[in-house]
Amino acid sequence: LDFTLRDEFAAAPIDYEQLARWMAGPIEILRTYYYNCLPYQSNPPTVEESERFSKAQGFHARLRRLPRFEVREGKLAFRGVDRDTGKSIFVQKRADIMLSVDLVLLAAKNQITHAMLLTGDSDFLPAISAAKNEGVLIHLFHGTLHPPHNELWQAADERTVITQAVIDSIRRR
Repeated sequence: LDFTLRDEFAAAPIDYEQLARWMAGPIEILRTYYYNCLPYQSNPPTVEESERFSKAQGFHARLRRLPRFEVREGKLAFRGVDRDTGKSIFVQKRADIMLSVDLVLLAAKNQITHAMLLTGDSDFLPAISAAKNEGVLIHLFHGTLHPPHNELWQAADERTVITQAVIDSIRRR
C-alpha cells in the first residue's frame, strides 16, 4: 500500500477506515489488520531517525484507535549498504508470518468467510492455500505499478485494481 500510494497516487493521504470499508464492500468486517514495521533506528538514533520513528508510532496509535483495527508490527532489519547506490538495505521481518498466522487461524476457526488482502507478496501463497481449503474466498487488491506476484494473482479468487477514483473516494479530508 505504501508504495502504491507513493508511486501511483502522489502519496495521497487516505482514510484507512474508509479503505477497509471499500475493500469489504457489503461484507461485515470482523477486523482490519494492518501489518508494517516501524522505521529503523541506529544506536544511538539520529535526530531524523527519531522523528521518523515517532511519526510512525503516532500513525500506528491512530490506527489502533479505529474500530476493529489491529496493528501488527514486525521489525525492520538493517542488511548493509548497496555497493552500487550507497543506499542502506532494510528488510521487513515477521510481518509476513504474522499475516499468514492470522489468516490461517481465522480460517481454521471458521471466523471468516472472506479475506481481503492488499499485498503483492507471494510469501503468502501457503497461507492463502490453507485458508482457501477452509472455504475462505480470497480477494486481492493491488496497484498497477507494483502489481502482485503472478502466482499470488492466480491464487486469488477475486482481484481488484486500486484506481484514482477509489483513492479520491477514500482521501482523508
